[in-house]
Amino acid sequence: MLAGLARTSYRHRRVVLLAWVAAVILLSVASGHAGTSWSQTFSLPGTDSQAASDLLQSRFPSQAGSSADVVFKAEAGVAEPVVQQRLEALFAQIKDVNQVTEVISPYAQGGQRQISPDGKIAYADVQFDVQRNEVDQATKDQLKTLISRANGEGVQVEGGGDVFRTRRAPGSTEGIGLIAAVVILLIAFGSVLAMGLPVLTALFGIGVGFAVVELLSHATSVPEFATQLAAMIGIGVGIDYALFIVTRYRQGLHEGLDPETSVVTALDTAGRAVLFAGITVVISLLGMLLIGIEFVGGLGVGAAAVVAVTMIASITLLPALLGFVGLNIDKLRLPGMGKMRDPRTTAGYRWSHFLQRHPWPFAALGLVILLGLAMPALSIRLGSSDESNTPTTETTRRAYDLKAEGFGPGASGPLLLAAEINGQQDLPTLAKVVDSLKATPGVAQVSGPRPNQTADAAVITVIPTTSSQDQASVDLIGHLRADVLPQATAGTDVRVHVGGITAAFDDVATKLQTRLPLFIGVVLGLSFLLLLVVFRSVVVPIKAVVMNLLSIGAAYGLMVAVFQWGWGKDLIGVGRAGPIESFLPMMLFAILFGLSMDYEVFLLSRIKEEYDSNGHNNREAVADGLSATARVITAAAAIMVCVFGSFVFGDERVIKEFGLGLAFAVFIDATVVRMILVPATMELMGDANWWFPRWLGWLPKFHIEGKVPQVATPTATDQIDLTGGEDTRQPESVR
Repeated sequence: MLAGLARTSYRHRRVVLLAWVAAVILLSVASGHAGTSWSQTFSLPGTDSQAASDLLQSRFPSQAGSSADVVFKAEAGVAEPVVQQRLEALFAQIKDVNQVTEVISPYAQGGQRQISPDGKIAYADVQFDVQRNEVDQATKDQLKTLISRANGEGVQVEGGGDVFRTRRAPGSTEGIGLIAAVVILLIAFGSVLAMGLPVLTALFGIGVGFAVVELLSHATSVPEFATQLAAMIGIGVGIDYALFIVTRYRQGLHEGLDPETSVVTALDTAGRAVLFAGITVVISLLGMLLIGIEFVGGLGVGAAAVVAVTMIASITLLPALLGFVGLNIDKLRLPGMGKMRDPRTTAGYRWSHFLQRHPWPFAALGLVILLGLAMPALSIRLGSSDESNTPTTETTRRAYDLKAEGFGPGASGPLLLAAEINGQQDLPTLAKVVDSLKATPGVAQVSGPRPNQTADAAVITVIPTTSSQDQASVDLIGHLRADVLPQATAGTDVRVHVGGITAAFDDVATKLQTRLPLFIGVVLGLSFLLLLVVFRSVVVPIKAVVMNLLSIGAAYGLMVAVFQWGWGKDLIGVGRAGPIESFLPMMLFAILFGLSMDYEVFLLSRIKEEYDSNGHNNREAVADGLSATARVITAAAAIMVCVFGSFVFGDERVIKEFGLGLAFAVFIDATVVRMILVPATMELMGDANWWFPRWLGWLPKFHIEGKVPQVATPTATDQIDLTGGEDTRQPESVR
């Protein structure tokens, strides 16, 4: 199949290129016309926070929409007549903005709770008639303008909430990663043309991928940072996949194949590994739909779409581009770079033999390194970070700081308690609930209860003493649900549900944490079965699964140390130590599983090829396989590390986590695992590496490397010029 696809793409390269250009333009126009509908809400069926949300939606229609804050500080005091006059004028202007239904002012009757004890800080609640993801951009811009104009003359005014957050289009950190990739490709290939092909393929892939993700936001729940995640994965995966194919294409030319045959051979060998790895990543990411959380499933769908697009670009667009380049792949060569060498003269070959003479110490060393790095992961805490992790240049961060200064760190993450009652007769029970809440350690303030007009529901607002990302707030939620509320409502029909964004994130974390082992187990099981079929060996898949688990565990450990414990957090601009985003370990595992599988297949297939061709000499097969693939795997891993690592310097905490976790896992996988553990353990196991019981002989045979055509060594008059000369020969047809 891939051979035919490669041949078609090569021979009809102009049509293929035009089709991709048209796809980028048309999909970009379509996504621009449709806009985006990023999800900022969660649907968690069966959870207490969802029950609270449903109750508020159905019985408090005036509060069914989204909300935001206008937080202000006046050193002279917010009650000063001049300050009050200015702010009330601002609130009146905000109320006239489209989609705003109400502004609850601290100067209104009952608004005293919205003024800090020292009288210098206050806030107003802005209510909308739609959810956060449905607020028009024009409304957001108008509100930001009004807030900005209100600043000055002794009064600081900031906007809190998602409506006021600045949206940054992908570009800055991605540029750093692209530049690093260009440099690495130049070193690996030594040719400007060879370098440009993977980069161009990746750019086409993410161009289409961005548009697809934005369109998907209308069909499913996709978070806004999905575009940054798409850029990270698209650039890294796109360049890596194209790198493997271009490397095999150049190898074919150097062995005397004509360009068309080289393209077909590259797709039928390296292209199979690309297709294998790409489909594996897509399946893993789509598996997140089984978790049952729409937000997490949407993130998986968006990431899977980008991987699928870049994979398709690698097996269709890239062969077409290679058709345009032909024999000039090494044109514009940089002196002393990109030259192919005899694998047995490389440092990789010498390193493998040195390590194979001392397998036990190196195997122990690799294991100790990975286990040591993974240790912090045992204390991983899943949750969600708050606005204290955003840059101080954001008005939302400054609003958070003002609220924390005036009302305590828990003010920006209040708990909304929704109570089901049967009329006025249940109000004494709610009064008892409020008294119990006020006496509960960890509660800073309680307001309410506020019944609705029909007196069949009421709302109580609880402000914790700690921020929403602190473990103490999570413990408080559990204490309220298990002890305080059941005791206060005992013997009555009143049911109180703990909701709000803090409680919702806690429920997400709990749900994901319980399902994470199952998800990882399924992915590892799939990995084992795939490798069992590909290599027809029992030992190789077991080792691959264990090493995959250890390398990803090391990445989890580093993330816990940096983001949860705060080690070195200031070096990458992390505001405060806090929990790991609840969906991140699952996403990280799904992505790294495919990337690790790519390197695993590329390395082990070459080792197996050498083992079968050298009379089953395991030591030489490992050394030859390692030296033959070391250059391309090192280049691919270095590109991944640079691309993923560049996102560590972005603004979003969750993107920093993704960037650091992915970069470190790839680094560990390409160094400790591939360069130490694989050769050491394969030396220790010897021929047992390829043990395959006869009773498994019914399994299908799958040749990941395809068929490589045998060609005679070109004569002096038929030698292909790979140093930049013009292609004066007519390429032969593939027979």
